[in-house]
Amino acid sequence: MAIQSKTGHGPAGDHDDQARAAGDAPLKLEEFLPYQLNVAASLVSQALSRLYAQRYGIGVPEWRVLVTLGQFGVMTGKAVGAHSHMHKTKVSRAVAHLEKRKLIQRRVNKDDLRESLLSLTSEGRAIYEDLTPGALAFSRHLIEAIDPADRAAFARSLDQLTKRSMTLADNGETGEQDD
Repeated sequence: MAIQSKTGHGPAGDHDDQARAAGDAPLKLEEFLPYQLNVAASLVSQALSRLYAQRYGIGVPEWRVLVTLGQFGVMTGKAVGAHSHMHKTKVSRAVAHLEKRKLIQRRVNKDDLRESLLSLTSEGRAIYEDLTPGALAFSRHLIEAIDPADRAAFARSLDQLTKRSMTLADNGETGEQDD
């Protein structure tokens, strides 16, 4: 058993100092809104991925590409990335994976030969239609955690946070005011 020295240092003293420092910390990760949103999004994504990962052998980026193309029909990779908020390298890898599995097809854009137009194959469309009811049921089950009277306010708040985050990202703002 470790014994604290008279100076308050040593194993017991260090632990007490760390506990005091953690309690007095101006920034606590678990209370930090960006972290809270990230954790919630990550947990939701993990839970949702159970619906499609094993059954269809696709991950989150492939899911986003597949669902985006299911929603819009034909898009460029750049447009898929913009819509799904994914970096172009993730989109590219997901597209390559889905193309290899013959779930999407690529054709040259005649208006701009540098880019391709992506769309679901009949097999990709069948997967999209098969997974849609489960995904919608998952979403309904998730929203049930919020009191029905609070859902409209939650949707507005989420929309406001998204818009503010986009503004901050576009402008490189930190939220700090100039003096």
